[in-house]
Amino acid sequence: MYSSSPADAPAVREPLHAPVAHLIRGGVVEGIHYGSVVVLGADGRVQFQLGDIEAAFYPRSAVKPLQAVAMLRAGLPLDGELLSLAAASHSGEERHLAGTRRILELAGLAEHHLRNVPDMPFDPVVRDAWVREGRLPSRLAQNCSGKHAAMLWTARLNGWSLDDYLDPAHPLQQAVAATVEELTGQRVARVTVDGCGAPLFSISLHGLARALARITSAAPGTPEARVADAMREHAEMASGSGRDVAALMRAVPGLLAKDGFEGVQVAALPDGRAVAVKIADGANRARVPVAAAALARAGVDPELLTEFAGEPLLGGGEPVGCVRPVRALDPLPLAA
Repeated sequence: MYSSSPADAPAVREPLHAPVAHLIRGGVVEGIHYGSVVVLGADGRVQFQLGDIEAAFYPRSAVKPLQAVAMLRAGLPLDGELLSLAAASHSGEERHLAGTRRILELAGLAEHHLRNVPDMPFDPVVRDAWVREGRLPSRLAQNCSGKHAAMLWTARLNGWSLDDYLDPAHPLQQAVAATVEELTGQRVARVTVDGCGAPLFSISLHGLARALARITSAAPGTPEARVADAMREHAEMASGSGRDVAALMRAVPGLLAKDGFEGVQVAALPDGRAVAVKIADGANRARVPVAAAALARAGVDPELLTEFAGEPLLGGGEPVGCVRPVRALDPLPLAA
């Protein structure tokens, strides 16, 4: 069990990021990605850190599992694939749109009640198909629509107002903030607006890892465990076909993983081991291999992570290099 009295908010400062990955071309370091990494052991203690894991930062969509926990605590009656969609950064596939419509129908609401920003589908293949068909941006297609539909239903179930459900002072968002503080174990440093229009809470990378560990190690049947089970069992609903975060959850038994814009990745195992990564320049090409290296550092079998080593760098159409996590992220040798 953990304390329900959060510690002070993380410091708002320029993060002291460190090199986390090298861009290698032809055996020469062509570029360096800076960032921060934290690895927690099953006991919740920091087993490894690189960069600045205590500075305030915005977790972006990596906070969605916490938002989903808050909604379940407030009475949201979702499980399975629709709960996974409520915690999703989805690709805009037809199943994601249909699932969002279903949540709205269950709430007795419609697309026009959504207050997220209209957008094209996140997946480039799906987006290109929309363009060819002459389809316009929509609130359903925007990658956070499942979360927004779930927020609306939660508000309706509690008799809260709907038009202003994104206001940080709204009872729904106050409940979300309280859950974020409880699970991260720290006060929120700043509140701003995420790309979709929802309130976004600034925490630390350490706090984000701690929160996901608490979700994956929670007792069966709790809101935390329900979110973890739904996202793991319906990984494509929480992301999309071909998405790396879904592939990562399929590859590592029991793993819960969530990505976020600007190079954020968090992942945790049922025993409480967890990793969190922030790539300073927001580069996806570094996010995945660095997260995989951190998981290996946490004790995950490297053989399960080989497909996440990163895409090769091409020269003349042929592989000539790679994005390689720094040597400090290499797994420690096993004790004799």
